[in-house]
Amino acid sequence: MPTQAKVEAVELLKDKFERSSIVITTNYSGLPVSEMTELRRALREAEVEYRIIKNSLAYIAADEAGKPAIKDVINGPTGVAFGYEDPLAPAKALSNYIRTTRSALAIVGGEMDGKTLTSDQVNQLATLPGREELVAQVLMRMNGPVSSLVNVLNGPIAGLARVLQGHVDSLQQQEA
Repeated sequence: MPTQAKVEAVELLKDKFERSSIVITTNYSGLPVSEMTELRRALREAEVEYRIIKNSLAYIAADEAGKPAIKDVINGPTGVAFGYEDPLAPAKALSNYIRTTRSALAIVGGEMDGKTLTSDQVNQLATLPGREELVAQVLMRMNGPVSSLVNVLNGPIAGLARVLQGHVDSLQQQEA
């Protein structure tokens, strides 16, 4: 018979799995407490939640949440980063933390949109530009053809204006 604390832990994990846009699992073995505290602080600043989980409870919660792919990336001592808004934020935050601190923390894998991600795929996500940057790139690319069209349409009108101005200048020289 499961204890009330375990039932509540499964419900909490189930809720987090359901709400998250991405789940990234890590192996935290060998990390001292001070480094773990620093990791949590860095992830909190990036609006990423990080929890140490009990694997058996996580398996149950993953099944109940309808995300069995999560079970494929949970093994050993597991810490989980939950991303709720931007799916790139947890990947970027974890990758940046590991790179800057040279931490022993290892990304095991992840789950996004019902698909299992390898650690290499999570690292590739970390290198992608953010949403705002992608929108800016799309807008710049859309602006290029429009600017070219305006220049092409403006060419004959500008040429006509130069010819008329030249004619006005020549009439003024004839009068003087």
